[in-house]
Amino acid sequence: MERAPVACYHGAVRYSRAFIPTLKEVPKDATVPSHVLMLRAGYARMVGAGIYELLPLGTRVLHKIEQIIREEMDAAGAQELLMPTFLPSEYFKETGRWDVYGPTLLRVKDRKGGEYHLAPTHEEIITDVVRREIKSYRQLPLNLYQIQLKYRDEPRPRAGLLRCREFIMKDAYSFDVSEEAALQSYADMRDTYHRIFKRLGLEYRVVEADSGAIGGKQSAEFQVLAQTGEDWIVACDACDYAANAEVAQAGRAEPPAVSSTEPAPLEKVKTPDTHTIDEVVSFFGGETTAAHTLKSLLYRAGDELVLAVVRGDHEVNEIGLARQLGVAEILLASDAAVKEATGTEIGFVGPVGFEGRIVADPDATAVPNAIAGARQTPYHYKNVNHGRDFKAEVASIRQAASGDPCPNCDGKLELYRGIEGGHIFVLGTHYTDKMNATFLDEEGKSRAIVMGCYGIGVTRLIAAIMEQHHDEQGIRWPVHVAPYEVIVTPIGKDDEPLAKATEIYEALRAEGVETLLDDRAERPGVKFKDADLLGIPVRITVGSRGLKQGTVELKKRTDSESQDVPADRAVAAAQATLTDLGG
Repeated sequence: MERAPVACYHGAVRYSRAFIPTLKEVPKDATVPSHVLMLRAGYARMVGAGIYELLPLGTRVLHKIEQIIREEMDAAGAQELLMPTFLPSEYFKETGRWDVYGPTLLRVKDRKGGEYHLAPTHEEIITDVVRREIKSYRQLPLNLYQIQLKYRDEPRPRAGLLRCREFIMKDAYSFDVSEEAALQSYADMRDTYHRIFKRLGLEYRVVEADSGAIGGKQSAEFQVLAQTGEDWIVACDACDYAANAEVAQAGRAEPPAVSSTEPAPLEKVKTPDTHTIDEVVSFFGGETTAAHTLKSLLYRAGDELVLAVVRGDHEVNEIGLARQLGVAEILLASDAAVKEATGTEIGFVGPVGFEGRIVADPDATAVPNAIAGARQTPYHYKNVNHGRDFKAEVASIRQAASGDPCPNCDGKLELYRGIEGGHIFVLGTHYTDKMNATFLDEEGKSRAIVMGCYGIGVTRLIAAIMEQHHDEQGIRWPVHVAPYEVIVTPIGKDDEPLAKATEIYEALRAEGVETLLDDRAERPGVKFKDADLLGIPVRITVGSRGLKQGTVELKKRTDSESQDVPADRAVAAAQATLTDLGG
């Protein structure tokens, strides 16, 4: 059923009184479109690395997104509450996540030395609420949600609102009597998310995903498709298989073509100026390809340095490697750490003679007579063979890539970039077992409550929408989330255009249309550029020439051409256009 548009956040303002601090120059630290546009158009400003303040326009967009989420969550039977973000350490210690989260967790001590943290997520706290209040199967199912700040000490905050240390999330938690009932709650939330993302005007894919530090048995991401997304997702060209590249399964890659698979003697070759795989392939020439080489990368996992080895034409799946190592997070070792641990420079690292822990992908161990770094600058080894020349833990640690065979059918995988906008999990009894959250069933027996959790990165969605809805001139907001629906722009030096524009503005305001009146004493070109930059869906231009004919110009932000409409029908024309746009 088609749902009514958001209609509870009306507002109108004159540009001359509005706080819209636009910028003419692109900030040097902004590299992706959403980051550039939110700063240039005056939607947000940076306070510190990964910390942003939303200005009035950004706040209006935020409230629009929150309202859509609330409407759909409430329609699905979820109930809103609000939990604190400043939390005692005891709850995370109870489940073991005080240690699992590592440096990502922002830890605080009060004046008495008590340990606290800023919430990265709220599974423990909501489980504590439920274990204190839920006693019987008659009180289940239950779904509770909040829209609240979260804090994670990201090692690499980047891209504006896409990767922050402080952000707003909608997190919901379902509680059921059985695994079967929990799967139904999961399916209901999946359907709810589809409605939310469609109403936000987003193109997205639902993909299999890693549960990470949240835990649980099953999870899926709602990935917003965008060329600037930091996530890679793969999808089959023949079936409905889709997954985040971090967890995607792929059939075994074809081994590289070789003249002989018999192990040849290990040989050290001087290879100057060969820091990359492409340079190594070019140096050896002939039939050598990247698939004949081994790529060796050093990672820090807690206090341990681990060498990851994949085939030269593959990339390390850092989530898969972290899972193999049993840690929540790994970091690529610094140049200095590589030099200290291997005695050589980046580009010449290899597994032969490495004395630490080595994890190698099966496609890498299957390469006969491979080329790999010799752990001495500037040398590489020829004819490296796993088992004879080095030994390693063998585990699937490579990312799936375009052209890989699908794990479910005979199709091929294709690679896309995406922004994780939402993530849903079946948690099972992962938390309720640890925190003794139980209920009495129909037979009076005590059983653990079965959980699910469902997150949406609300502030991230502001950026995600910008990434999909912009052009060279600026933002092109979908009408449901635009800060204002209409901008009225008077042009001309006499008083008549401003008087008529003000009349139209007041009439739109009376009709509940969210309207911005550009009453500034600026040139027409400046006003038009700012209107396009801000991304208001409909612009009404009131000029002296048109008024002589009794007309004004009406233009959709998504159209290149405007149309003349009778001045006395401007309000009706704007309302009809908003309806066409989905408003």
